[in-house]
Amino acid sequence: MSNRPAQPGSAGGGKARRRGWTVDSGQAETVIAGARNALFVMVAFLAVIWIVQIVNWADHYHLTLDYGIRPRDLPALPYILTAPFLHFSWTHIEGNSGPLFIFGFLAAYRGIAKFAGVTAVVMLAGGLAAWFFESPHSVGAGASGVVFGYFGYIMVRGLFDRHAIDLLIGAVMALCFAYQFSVLLPHQGIGWQAHVGGLAGGIVSGWLFRDRRAARSRRAAPGAAASRPAAGTSSTVAVSPAAQTSLDSGSGSAAQPSEGGRKKKFAVDPANPRADLYKQLDDLGL
Repeated sequence: MSNRPAQPGSAGGGKARRRGWTVDSGQAETVIAGARNALFVMVAFLAVIWIVQIVNWADHYHLTLDYGIRPRDLPALPYILTAPFLHFSWTHIEGNSGPLFIFGFLAAYRGIAKFAGVTAVVMLAGGLAAWFFESPHSVGAGASGVVFGYFGYIMVRGLFDRHAIDLLIGAVMALCFAYQFSVLLPHQGIGWQAHVGGLAGGIVSGWLFRDRRAARSRRAAPGAAASRPAAGTSSTVAVSPAAQTSLDSGSGSAAQPSEGGRKKKFAVDPANPRADLYKQLDDLGL
């Protein structure tokens, strides 16, 4: 995001589980399909930005001056959604295109619908930060706020989703592009407010669009395991009232547990015709 003083003639003046973490082994086809969709989306995204740049250049950048961000100008507030597609020069758009493609691709390969939501959040967060905090009588434009939004999203997505691969990608991107953090500090002629707002929007997007289904399955797994009896343990056997009455009446027998888990002798009614049979079975331990 860059800003310039408004010109007088411009409008308005201005899945394998390991300790709760998942790895995408066995899901290569899904990852490849997501990467292919992400590639198409980012190529189309960049094509739109460059087509707008050609038209803007031919019109002497009046589109940027008319539809860029004008801080605290209420009628111009909707332009926070058009400013990321506009730039001030060829150097400006060239500097944004590379990081935009890389970070956008990595942000989109997990799903286009989620990527659209992330894009909306970072555009709003970066645009509002610029609209509220940039210098008055200036115009802000450029995709760098969105770039920082994707950057922040990539860095934290692995933590919130507990995806080891995404965590590794975020760490590598943070190390490789650490120099980008220098433009988060105030610089003359650079809309650093949009950068900070976009980065914050990307971090918030990591939380808003986290993988809730994976989190629910991890929480449900311990409860499901607890509901199953452990190996080597016995379970309670229900006895019907009729069977209990039959046993109490002497027509059968039941072993009564005692302390230590030992079995007491059968209590058999001597008047029962099968008393001798029951006694022999008991002596055999049956």
